[in-house]
Amino acid sequence: MELSRTGDRLRPRNRGPPRPRECALRVKKNALTYCRPTGRLDPNPADLAYASLELAALEYRARRGEIILLYEDETILWRFALPRAGWWRTAQRSRLPTRPMTQSQIKREESLKRQAWLHYRSWGRMTSGVLLSVIGAVQYGTSNVFYKIVPHFDAQALRQYIHQVMATFGKTEKEVVMVVDRSGIHRAHKLASTLEHWHGRFRFHMLPAHCGHHLNPIEGFWRVMKDRIGAGRCFADLHLLYHRTRQVLMAHHERPIYEFHW
Repeated sequence: MELSRTGDRLRPRNRGPPRPRECALRVKKNALTYCRPTGRLDPNPADLAYASLELAALEYRARRGEIILLYEDETILWRFALPRAGWWRTAQRSRLPTRPMTQSQIKREESLKRQAWLHYRSWGRMTSGVLLSVIGAVQYGTSNVFYKIVPHFDAQALRQYIHQVMATFGKTEKEVVMVVDRSGIHRAHKLASTLEHWHGRFRFHMLPAHCGHHLNPIEGFWRVMKDRIGAGRCFADLHLLYHRTRQVLMAHHERPIYEFHW
């Protein structure tokens, strides 16, 4: 049988039993590995659609000037460079500028940082520690980010952050609606007194489970912020990381990013 020059293929009815295709590059099975970011699970499609409608209604009220809409989240900044999530060749992992630390070393550094923080209450004397936490919220319509840098993210830090936000928007006489995920810190009992204090002027809007990464635009801002801080940079101490983070956040206020992609 003569095959045409253009096709040189057999019709499906003339083909034999299907055989598994081989990769043209013949890459080994374990040559490439995929690192999936932790905590990013697929949400329920019905919950995601319903939450999108609720956020659309809140954004409509914010455009009319009835409320102030904030999208809040928190992130962690490491003093040592970490590899980004994605496709990595195993042979290149050792070339990344990382400083390996055991879990006991991380706990010891964090313990020293916690002791220094409680004793001095000042960032100027903070030389120990591995990571910082940043609490932030982006305002719908202006893309301004209101942030607070803390050594550890807990209920007390979130309470102080809420008071900081209300000190900014309390004079507007508008209700402040803060969109948050369903993490345990947002449902802590220690927040009850703060929420009661601002009752009628401030409230949380809880997103459904696993919908934060899909519906919260500040997730895209964290990615931009970490890229500008320097994903491959190791800071000598926590003080330098703190000042570099403040520098990037203040630069955003001077030139806001109005669209976040992630």
